[in-house]
Amino acid sequence: MEKINFIFLGTPYIASQTLEILKKNGYIPSLIITSPDKPAGRGLILTPSSVSIWAKNNNILCLKPEKIDDEFIKKLKDFNVDLSIVVAYGKILPQKFIEFPRLKTINIHYSLLPKYRGASPLESALLNGDITTGVSIQQMVYKLDSGPIIIDKKINIEINDTKDKLTDKLISLGGDLLSEILPSIIEENTKPIMQDESNATNCTKIKKEDGEINLNDQPIKNWNKYRAFYGWPGTYFFIERKGEKIRIKIKEAIYENNLFIIKKITPQGKKEISYEDFLKQN
Repeated sequence: MEKINFIFLGTPYIASQTLEILKKNGYIPSLIITSPDKPAGRGLILTPSSVSIWAKNNNILCLKPEKIDDEFIKKLKDFNVDLSIVVAYGKILPQKFIEFPRLKTINIHYSLLPKYRGASPLESALLNGDITTGVSIQQMVYKLDSGPIIIDKKINIEINDTKDKLTDKLISLGGDLLSEILPSIIEENTKPIMQDESNATNCTKIKKEDGEINLNDQPIKNWNKYRAFYGWPGTYFFIERKGEKIRIKIKEAIYENNLFIIKKITPQGKKEISYEDFLKQN
């Protein structure tokens, strides 16, 4: 296997698991760049990213810059980097960074580009009830998810795939696809294909309030929202009881016989309860 000196940029779980797949295939970065530690939990304790933890566990130098500016890029040049790989880093990278490695910068994106450029491709596919999605590995350019496609691969979305299940499928697909194409990238033997701008669609960051559902909506629409927002931000609805508006968080639901069936909930300020028992209460 030909050696390559690469750096890896990423932040969340999806990126740390990609690193694990690369490691299993013999590709280990010489340097990792991730987002700075952030306050988390009720105590707002400074917490490292999943990628930062992976780097520590694997004894790899990890940098956490607030921003990637000219001064930072200048320091990186000492590493004699062949390639940089970006997976869910979470920040816009300047043109100088994209172009400074010998083989420039590539990115794993979790949709079949040019569909769903942006921050929430996986959730968008589920929200829209798509039956297929995939992974694209693109040559990065200084325009959101618009680079030439080096390789992509399609995968089916099952009706019971929630965000966590689909995430695991796409992590595995993306990590394997990247490992498969890296030898060709190293040998400069790829033929990237320009994206068709006329077919481009965009998706935005998910916000907490996006999880609100209307129980009177079509069952499939509510099911798609439940599975797209499974985990975070979760789904919820409001009901009125004794003249008070109560927020109800959906903890478990199923889609059966074309019906959206809520199984477990957490009423505002209360413990988890079955939805059936909750409806029996006065």
